Amino acid sequence: MPGRAVTRLGVRQIRRGALIVVALAAGMTALVAATYDSIMADPAAAGSLQALAGNPAIRTLFGEPVALDTTGGFTVWRVGTVIAVLLGVWAILATTRITRGEEDAGRWDVLLSGRVTLRAAVIRHVAAVMTATVAAGGAVSVVLLLVGAPSAGALVHGAGVGLLGLYFVAVAALAGQVFPARAAATGTAVAVLGVGLLLRMVGDGIIDLGWLRWLSPFGLLALSSPFHQDRILPLLVLLAATALVTATAVGAAGHRDVRGGLVATSSGRQARLLLLGSVEAFAVRRLSRPWTGWALGIGAYYLLIGATAVSITEFLADNPALAGEAANAGFAELGAVEGFTATLFAILALPVGGFTAVRMGAFITAETDRQMTLLSAQPVSRLRLLGAELLATAAGAVALATVAGALTWAGVAAVSGRLGLLAAAQGAWNILPIVLLSLAAAALAAGWAPRATAVAGALPATGGFLLLVIGESVDAPGWVRNLSPFAHLAPVPLHTVDWPATLMMTGIAGAMIAAAMIGYQRRDLRS
Repeated sequence: MPGRAVTRLGVRQIRRGALIVVALAAGMTALVAATYDSIMADPAAAGSLQALAGNPAIRTLFGEPVALDTTGGFTVWRVGTVIAVLLGVWAILATTRITRGEEDAGRWDVLLSGRVTLRAAVIRHVAAVMTATVAAGGAVSVVLLLVGAPSAGALVHGAGVGLLGLYFVAVAALAGQVFPARAAATGTAVAVLGVGLLLRMVGDGIIDLGWLRWLSPFGLLALSSPFHQDRILPLLVLLAATALVTATAVGAAGHRDVRGGLVATSSGRQARLLLLGSVEAFAVRRLSRPWTGWALGIGAYYLLIGATAVSITEFLADNPALAGEAANAGFAELGAVEGFTATLFAILALPVGGFTAVRMGAFITAETDRQMTLLSAQPVSRLRLLGAELLATAAGAVALATVAGALTWAGVAAVSGRLGLLAAAQGAWNILPIVLLSLAAAALAAGWAPRATAVAGALPATGGFLLLVIGESVDAPGWVRNLSPFAHLAPVPLHTVDWPATLMMTGIAGAMIAAAMIGYQRRDLRS
């Protein structure tokens, strides 16, 4: 049957990413649950954890701490939001890639010329991604049940995680019907995710504005209060919102043309010729709009980090047991503003490294979608083409780090904290060697294995961070932890830059880029 073939196609396109995200959701849950007994064995640590509920800054950043005296409640507070954000981002990217992206590339033209309608194709591809998000929620529940958590809380939390993933699949699917381009659809869906996360943070941090959580999928997940109240009503609200958005997306798919959208593009606007004079300028032009979105998201988060730094460091200074547990997990010296910001600046490598991986992935996508064919036919060398993309992406990464540093300083200054602008900038720039490794890994894959570009680019930053945190949590051998580039990152601005490690990572990245250039020059276009 044609419909079944389309379903199998959708499953095939997402199966690897789905397996990874399910494994991460289950693995992170199991890891944190396994550390609970060792943390709560110390009465001082237990008392410190309970004191978290009274600190607005802690609630803003990490959510309201409830049921911390149980394995399940502690696990949900530690990684519940992280898993939800991870699943939401993956759901958006996967949905727009296999729906709007495939349609824009022309790979649905033959498919839709047969018995399969556009609406049916959208439904079956969206259903494939939804199945993966449900599996992720189920995996979280199973892990919590296996570690002995109460069944009611485990099921409520797993259902909430799965529903949140379903919601963002629906949002991405709707955006793909409204906008006639994948980039606009993805950007809009990610903006919805960012606003939802911001509403949850404000609602958790300011008690009088707690009602804002009812307007956010992340807030509804928090309001379900697993292992404490086990509330079903917030999940029913999230389910109703998901059903409404899904129905709207399906209806919209039946009222538009192929490769079109409900929002039509203007065909009579004046030509925009800015930054079309050279390959290098064109690379900057392609980068500018997505960079703005990344800068807004990263900047807003680090402005909030700066504004809460003083409150959190004072709290940790008064609760040394909790600060000690944070040190055991790899986050040391959080009792001072410089130490706290140094830790959060290290985490900055994840989004900025992700930015470089996504941009190199977009470069390969443009090549695969034949957008680079005419340009490659011009007297422009392949080395110049890749080099322009690398330079523009590297400059964008430096600019993102600078924005994060400047807004962190502004946030600290707004609450009369002490952190110099230069110190904040140095802390943000300190992660650039890891970002350069991410860019180099993506470039290496672009030269030799183009299909793995985005995944390879995420390994140094995301993979390296997870390796260090897991290694610290399970007391892995030193050589295992040293495989992570984060293990060689000095806590700047608390301490000075580790120049030998910085130069070593930069040298490795340079060698990878040289190998990438060789591979890209030798391989065929779109191969």
